[in-house]
Amino acid sequence: MRAIWTGAIGFGLVNIPIKIYSAIENSDLELHLLDKKNHAGIKYQRINESTGKEVAWENIVKGYNYEGNFVELTEEDFDAASPEKSKIIDINEFVSETAIDAMYIDTPYYIEPQKNGEKPYALLQKALTETKKVALGSFVMRTKENFCMLKPIDNSLVLIKLRFPQEIRDTKDLKLPAKTTIKADELKMAKALIEQLSPKKFTIEKYKDTYSAALMKIIEKKAKGQTVKQPKFKLAKAPKSDLMEQLKMSLKNKKAS
Repeated sequence: MRAIWTGAIGFGLVNIPIKIYSAIENSDLELHLLDKKNHAGIKYQRINESTGKEVAWENIVKGYNYEGNFVELTEEDFDAASPEKSKIIDINEFVSETAIDAMYIDTPYYIEPQKNGEKPYALLQKALTETKKVALGSFVMRTKENFCMLKPIDNSLVLIKLRFPQEIRDTKDLKLPAKTTIKADELKMAKALIEQLSPKKFTIEKYKDTYSAALMKIIEKKAKGQTVKQPKFKLAKAPKSDLMEQLKMSLKNKKAS
């Protein structure tokens, strides 16, 4: 794995030099854009709006439109905005993980200690495990400030990037049911269905990306010149009055399976 960020964790006066690695990998199939006529690959070009000519990567810079004029920014400018946040994950507080709503969870990363950081790394990992707490902090990566959570998993520390509260949209624009009467027997049946679908022991490993596997079978068939049948699927819209009957049938189907 290749490190995507190098810096340190600021734990009070303790400094833990670390490297961060992506903890996830994409399971999507790699699809290419092709010309339908001859299956030649489609290229993306970086074109100068004024000259119409292609621009090489080494000649492309970042800039901000300030009052009609672009101000060019360098990597040094990004670091200068907050040098400490560019190299330090500053821990601000420790909370119970249940205090972090799932809406805020974004991307996980693995944290690896660098030379002389092994012992303080292990200390923080053990302290978080025994106190059942997670650490909240912030740092800058790729020109953007990131809100994050550090949590122990097994004998390691994992950084989970969090969304800032202002990034979560309000639900006021949604058309939500205002005055909906839920009958007692409907609620009882819904609870029974939830209980029936609740496993005694949950294992997340059983969830797999089956769509990519099914798509690969279609690709293999087409590669062999075989015809792929198009299945017909239509969503059925049941009347509102059928809710209780749907719940009853759901319970019966689960018992029969």
